[in-house]
Amino acid sequence: TILLILGFLSILAVIALIAVAVTQNQPLPKNIKYGIVLDAGSSHTNLYVYDWPAEKENDTGVVKQVEVCKVEGPGISGYSHATEKAGPSLAQCLQQAKEVIPSAQHKETPVYLGATAGMRLLRLQNGSAADKVLSSVENTLRSAPFNFQGARIITGQEEGAYGWITINYLLGNFKQVSGWKRFLHSLKSLSETSGALDLGGASTQITFVSKDLTSESPENQLYFRLYGKDYRVYTHSFLCYGKDQALQQKLARDLQASTSTSSSNLPDPCFHKGYERTINISDFFRNPCTSDKKKELPFSQLYIKGEGDYQKCRENIQKLFNKSNCPYSSCSFNGIYLPPLQGDFGAFSAFYFVMNFLNVTSEPNPLALNKVTSAIESFCARPWQEVKTAYHHIKEKYLSEYCFSGAYILSLLENGYEFTENNWQMIHFLGKIGSSDAGWTLGYMLNLTNMIPAEEPAGPPLSHGSYVGLMVLCSLVLVSVLLFAWLLFHKPKCLQKGIV
Repeated sequence: TILLILGFLSILAVIALIAVAVTQNQPLPKNIKYGIVLDAGSSHTNLYVYDWPAEKENDTGVVKQVEVCKVEGPGISGYSHATEKAGPSLAQCLQQAKEVIPSAQHKETPVYLGATAGMRLLRLQNGSAADKVLSSVENTLRSAPFNFQGARIITGQEEGAYGWITINYLLGNFKQVSGWKRFLHSLKSLSETSGALDLGGASTQITFVSKDLTSESPENQLYFRLYGKDYRVYTHSFLCYGKDQALQQKLARDLQASTSTSSSNLPDPCFHKGYERTINISDFFRNPCTSDKKKELPFSQLYIKGEGDYQKCRENIQKLFNKSNCPYSSCSFNGIYLPPLQGDFGAFSAFYFVMNFLNVTSEPNPLALNKVTSAIESFCARPWQEVKTAYHHIKEKYLSEYCFSGAYILSLLENGYEFTENNWQMIHFLGKIGSSDAGWTLGYMLNLTNMIPAEEPAGPPLSHGSYVGLMVLCSLVLVSVLLFAWLLFHKPKCLQKGIV
């Protein structure tokens, strides 16, 4: 009878312990916080809404994108002749953000605007217009019900750094684990970071950690301390080497090299055969990226006629990359220091959009470089009328430039950064990571809100769940030992009769 009672009480104790563990591990009601970042690029502006659980504010991997809104019209730098319209252009997307974020949390939701290379160029070209555009944008954002935190032109170096932070944050590369799991984690390569390749309309950035980074060019180095780990990062931004400005540069060079100054026709191998485009010469040379190549011409308009010749196109593009002078141990182009490439690279923004359109972004097994080259060459060779019919749903401006953009991306990666057939598959073209777009905006917000702490957050070696689980296990072992001991020293009568 006593044995049965003890057994029953032991079972009750175990059930009670398990019930406590389950109750303690019930998730708490979610207290969600929100943040808004506007990416004011050279060709358009995107508004991103992010959310995260408030109780996990300093954990990595919890911030996620919940909304993206593309602002109608050009980028804010496109309003240089009507600066008062720059701010109001954002109204529709701000309204969309108001609908996504609960009204009770509008006042506490930070909103940031970062303007990139389009505004960097406008500031070089016309500083007062750039200031008026930012002032218009700021007035609109201040009038919104959110917590306005600033509208500014970010540097190319910041753009590269925040893009690097974003993709490594989303890939979980900063994630640190505590206690006994740390040793197991350190045996894996998950703690290694990925490089970031960003391509916009007006600039391009390359950012990565290299073990061979020297102190030759300190202006291209950044230091981060994230989750108790130090990162020494190489980064450089090439202004005027975004895909739109690179095209302008190429056309200016072609025009400069043209033997005939009387003809306004310019054959171009980077456009499809049968395609034609007209350019105003006065607008063309006003651009800071082409002003140094200004040429006196007897005509006011330039007529471009496509030839659809990929090889000739590549030859023309390669002239944009000056490889003749390198004052360092190794360079990319234009005399800019570049340490040896290392690790995987995430290529996003226009790198992804262009290569995805050309259908050469296959994952998890990226296409070999020669296959990518063949695909772009085949696309460029197609007549314009055929391309226009096949992709009638795409705006003509974008569609007409995919041949150039594909050839330019290969030239930039091969000739500019010296990716080869051997390391081409280190490049992964990324549109989204999970539910979030790859880009600089998330890294920007994480940095400004101190969401990734420099030091690893203090905490017990075991999580609450692990602690409770171990308590249950220990209790079971204890009960088992007590039962065994009781049976050993107080044998039941049936066992005693057996011995007699």
